[in-house]
Amino acid sequence: MGFLDFLSKTGREKRSLESNIKRVVNKYAQSPDRFKAFESLLNDGSPDAIYGLMRRFGMVYDKSIEDEQEKEWVFDALVEKGAAIIPQIERYLRTADSISWPLRLLDRVASKEYELEVVAKVLAEHEPGYERDPTKKIQLLNHLAGLKTNGREAATLAAPYLADMDEGVRYAAAETLVRLGEEAPAREALIAQFLSDGEESLRLRLLVADGFVHHEWRVDKTYRPAFDKKLPDQFTIDREGLLKKKAAPAP
Repeated sequence: MGFLDFLSKTGREKRSLESNIKRVVNKYAQSPDRFKAFESLLNDGSPDAIYGLMRRFGMVYDKSIEDEQEKEWVFDALVEKGAAIIPQIERYLRTADSISWPLRLLDRVASKEYELEVVAKVLAEHEPGYERDPTKKIQLLNHLAGLKTNGREAATLAAPYLADMDEGVRYAAAETLVRLGEEAPAREALIAQFLSDGEESLRLRLLVADGFVHHEWRVDKTYRPAFDKKLPDQFTIDREGLLKKKAAPAP
């Protein structure tokens, strides 16, 4: 920025914007000072200002009560902006490490179809496989579990993550498929992972078995011998391929 630009109105506005964004994510600033920055960015209303305001979701303040209050204030203020801020939400979802708050925000301001579209685009940037920090995948999968209006499409997006290298991601994918209850994209994929010799997670197999009991999904005869060997002791399977949970032993 040249000296004349520095003195111009545009230059002053840019410096003010940058200063307010820095204050928003400064955990050592006083809470009242951050609130002033929140209001300034909200009044600015530009894409960069809205994105800068969202960055408060990624900062953790030492005082947990005030931290929650500030995030709730930012959340409620952004909800009032409506669908106009969806591009900034998508930008934040792509760049941030932890995205639970912006996902909640997306759910409030976007139609279910558009919400699924945005989540799908972000998830596509985090394919099944190794990732140093799988937190973002898990948060995206957990969010898909709530999109029952578009359950089949959400389940189709989640199913490939049963093969992820991280057990937490695989569990989140299985949980999403069970919660959505869409048999067509879920049943065969869950059986395949349940039978996989590479799957060592007992809690995942328990989750799958519970899901099959709840939804009354059948295990085809072709899978029965291998399925029986890996079925946790708490369950049994009848000749029709339906899983049942064994009654607890009497005390």
